[in-house]
Amino acid sequence: MKKFAVFGHPVAHSQSPFIHQEFAKQFGIDLSYERILSPLAGFRDCVSAFFADGGLGANVTLPFKEQAYALSDELSERAKICGAVNTLYLKEENRVFGDNTDGEGLVIDLQRLNFIRPGGKILLIGAGGAARGALLPLLRAGCVVTITNRTLAKAQSLAEQFSVYGDINTVATDKMDMDTAGFSLIINATSSGVDGGVPPIPVSLLNNTVACYDMFYRAGLTPFLQLAVDNGVVRYADGLGMLAGQAAFAFKLWHGVLPDIAPVLAQLKQRMA
Repeated sequence: MKKFAVFGHPVAHSQSPFIHQEFAKQFGIDLSYERILSPLAGFRDCVSAFFADGGLGANVTLPFKEQAYALSDELSERAKICGAVNTLYLKEENRVFGDNTDGEGLVIDLQRLNFIRPGGKILLIGAGGAARGALLPLLRAGCVVTITNRTLAKAQSLAEQFSVYGDINTVATDKMDMDTAGFSLIINATSSGVDGGVPPIPVSLLNNTVACYDMFYRAGLTPFLQLAVDNGVVRYADGLGMLAGQAAFAFKLWHGVLPDIAPVLAQLKQRMA
């Protein structure tokens, strides 16, 4: 039986085991998939032990995506560009290959929701691993991206790095007002929802003309989406579709086939409800 896992801290909420088992049923693949709670200071050792025990591939969630990048022996082009890894694959001679399927999973979900179009203006909140993974596919989809972050310098560094791939700029969180409105989509790429918080943006940006997307997901509305709804937003979604999308591309890396996302996403929504 092929052995896979998802690493995170926390990780008990992860739906990845269910998703990959359902994908495997589509192709008659026999696999095991578990959640592994990695110590914050022991991620590398935890992953090494998993592969030494017969593991073939792993997904990586918060807060280890940049550490996964550092431990990879080989990297995909998109992982190299974004500097973060969410999918690990053990290749020949015990070489660990790192990929990032987050951005592809996000874009396929945003396209499904009709939230993005070429030239659309996106406000991306956050400048960590989740934001890094999203930027390249968003820019390649022709979107105009503005990054905001509590630490502006981190957002500026990210914008400078990705400026060669498309139209990207930054704005300080305390400088956003009605003058910076006009976004067609606001994406929360921070982990604020894990602790029940919301990202620091003015509610003046939230109205019935803008769509809101939270990469975080949970049963019911996330704190960010609740804030959006309370301020008139009518088009919104959490990261459940992104989760299924990134998992599908990880599955393809490991097994060579791309599963059908739609039936699994429908089941996920029922489970989360």
